[in-house]
Amino acid sequence: MWQPYTETVQQHTVVGDLQVYKAFYSPQLDNTRDILVWLPPSYATSGRRYPVIYMHDGQNLFDAYTSNSGEWQTDETLTALASEEGLEAIIVGLPHMGERRPIEYSPYDDVWNGAHYQGRGKDYVRFIVESVKPLIDDSFRTSPEATTTGIAGASMGGLISLYAFLTRPDIFGVCASLSTAYWFGSSGLLQTIAAHANGQGWVWLDVGTHEGTTLEKWYGVTENADLRYVEGVRQLRDALLARRYTLHETLMYVEEDGAPHHESAWARRLPNALRFLLAS
Repeated sequence: MWQPYTETVQQHTVVGDLQVYKAFYSPQLDNTRDILVWLPPSYATSGRRYPVIYMHDGQNLFDAYTSNSGEWQTDETLTALASEEGLEAIIVGLPHMGERRPIEYSPYDDVWNGAHYQGRGKDYVRFIVESVKPLIDDSFRTSPEATTTGIAGASMGGLISLYAFLTRPDIFGVCASLSTAYWFGSSGLLQTIAAHANGQGWVWLDVGTHEGTTLEKWYGVTENADLRYVEGVRQLRDALLARRYTLHETLMYVEEDGAPHHESAWARRLPNALRFLLAS
């Protein structure tokens, strides 16, 4: 089932042991995608069990040759964290499905550019919980408890990460939601926080101050777009604080001055996000 990723491609920028399961079928979404698993440096020799973080947009996590606009350098970052700080984790990369990405990554219905879309985010979360996680726990030495299982992503990947964390606390105990696409479903995440958040688990939430171009793309917002993006994520922060999360303890909130909505910014913030998730 599992193959070394580097043996399946001609060129790559992968560091460390990345495994791939080709064309894994999702009965929840009726499609197939590769599943990527990065194993920590000590995995082959230690015999220990490891925390697991499920991450979206898998094409952009490890290999610059498959990324659409730069990679997160997740493999380089975790290699350094393992060497310098002793922080290790198994990373599961879930590639998106191209034009289906905004549908699978949103649990809410919405209207974009005049067209109505029905979100399949609930089914996507079921895919991770019911199909992917059992596969990973059966195939690798994981620490499967919720306290050692995280979910992370950026933009719409941040949206679906926070949604999964809030609605499946039995599975995910830590979450990193970078540059969260808060606006889908008329800011449906605010309703989800009100309905499900209870102060349990740990959340990393962040945003750059120059991300307004994304609102322009999706909704034609041109006036104060950068500020509106920041204010939207601040609303998520405040809603979590109102539901018994504690700033700098169970909730880490970061605003990066001048940062755009781009993989380079998420790669830059990833080390601190992982430190927070793995130290929680």
